[in-house]
Amino acid sequence: MTRVALAVTDGMPLFELSIPCTVFGPGNPEAAGAGYELVVCGTPGANVGGWLRSETRHTLDDLVQADTVIVPACDEAMERAPADLVEAVRAAHERGARVASICTGAFVLAAAGLLDGRRATTHWMYTRRLADDYPRVDVDPGVLYIDEGDVLTSAGQAAGIDLCLHMVRSDLGATMANTLARRLVVAPHRAGGQAQFIASPLPDGHGSGTGGDQYGLPTLLDQTRERLHEPLTVAELARRANMSLRHFSRRFIAVTGTSPLQWLLTQRIRRAQELLETTDSSVEQIAEQVGMGTATTLRRNFHRIVGVSPSAYRRTFSESRGAAGGEGNPDCAPAPSQPRLPTATNWHT
Repeated sequence: MTRVALAVTDGMPLFELSIPCTVFGPGNPEAAGAGYELVVCGTPGANVGGWLRSETRHTLDDLVQADTVIVPACDEAMERAPADLVEAVRAAHERGARVASICTGAFVLAAAGLLDGRRATTHWMYTRRLADDYPRVDVDPGVLYIDEGDVLTSAGQAAGIDLCLHMVRSDLGATMANTLARRLVVAPHRAGGQAQFIASPLPDGHGSGTGGDQYGLPTLLDQTRERLHEPLTVAELARRANMSLRHFSRRFIAVTGTSPLQWLLTQRIRRAQELLETTDSSVEQIAEQVGMGTATTLRRNFHRIVGVSPSAYRRTFSESRGAAGGEGNPDCAPAPSQPRLPTATNWHT
């Protein structure tokens, strides 16, 4: 059983608190069946978003005993992080817990010293302030989340969903993360980063003519995901979008935050992960099904992006599924040495 502790202090927004509750909480049968136990820890009577008063059975001291600690947005931390929360988070990390923040919760992790010398992110409106207040932190304003192994940070608000699904994917594999995403009615993985949401002037031609409408791209992306087995090219995608190759590439990056080729590669690797988890197909067969052509090409790209070979990934998450369901593992212990995905959602090669 993996204990996930959610920190609650005065002023935390209700939305960011609800995300871990929804993904890891008892109301989610998939999470409960996967071996997650959510405990909410905080100060009794904490003011939640100016709307509610919390009543928690667990105090911040109980964070120390958790396997994973999640710190939601904490706007007060931008002025002065609550000392009791900072100390509890630091103690939990020293004990070996994985610590994650959502939005401005990154300021708590920074105050605890957990982000020194690491890459981190927060809501794009506050990345400059985080960098100024904590110069030892390598702040990346353009990503949805960053995974540094035992310390993870996410961008603002809904990016907390991306982060929590990423943790599930790292723990239990793409199939479980996709199942949870379907229940939440969200994308299992959003391409690009929060740079696409930063307020900026719209590019020339936005919304004018057939080649200027960004809203045609989501349909094209959905159609492309269904045809990953085909030898797709950027030129072919541009033709289907009724755009010139140059304009299509520019619009694609503006909308998704990543290049067409990188997006295609990401989708093919994601599909390969699902097939490795859910089928007995050989690596050669999977390479063909995801449009990689050869097993050699799949192995090279899979190892570069995921960090392990396809066969090692399959062994790990075959064991993980058995652990989640209790098969062959009465203690429901997580599989050892699970591979981690890339450290940010907008991968670049």
